[in-house]
Amino acid sequence: MKCSQCNKKLCYLGKNCRKDITQKIIEEYKKEENLKIAEVSAYIEATYYMKKTRLEEIIEFCKLMDYKKIGIAFCIGLENEARVLDKILSKHFDVYSVCCKVCGIDKDVFNFKKINEGEKEAICNPIGQAEILNKIGTDLNIIVGLCIGHDILFQKYSKAPTTTFIVKDRVLSHNTAGAIYSKYYLKKLLERDDDERFKTNNMG
Repeated sequence: MKCSQCNKKLCYLGKNCRKDITQKIIEEYKKEENLKIAEVSAYIEATYYMKKTRLEEIIEFCKLMDYKKIGIAFCIGLENEARVLDKILSKHFDVYSVCCKVCGIDKDVFNFKKINEGEKEAICNPIGQAEILNKIGTDLNIIVGLCIGHDILFQKYSKAPTTTFIVKDRVLSHNTAGAIYSKYYLKKLLERDDDERFKTNNMG
């Protein structure tokens, strides 16, 4: 599939390019939890299209799903944002939050590369974040600025469904789409040689 290169997108009008898997997918949607999530998502899209922010949509989604316990897995670099989010969500739900440095495990344990060599530095611990929220029994977990890779591990270990509120991008003030919208960055990314893009010289 190369849908991003298709200029017509007739699927929006009902054209089926993958009849071989359609019935199997329909059966998956019929499963109780999947059907409710899909139905609520469609309701929010149709009802609040261009009317509510992503944060407001998350709140409405959680209410319609009857979620009570909400988890926040946040990066220590976005502790202020996590605090504000916690305060807002706490008006509607029981909110639990876990910092990425939880457990304070030293990078030396795994010989991980440090930001400042020679100094004590704890690993980011997305598995720990997920396990703690799993024990609490959260209904939904929200990612706030976890690093690339750490967000993947968190989602892998989280038992609750997961959504992302903030994606970390230190260069672009956490506006990841800016790399595509900015002519400078877009030119830089498109002109970069494949060899340069996949260098791994700095890996430990």
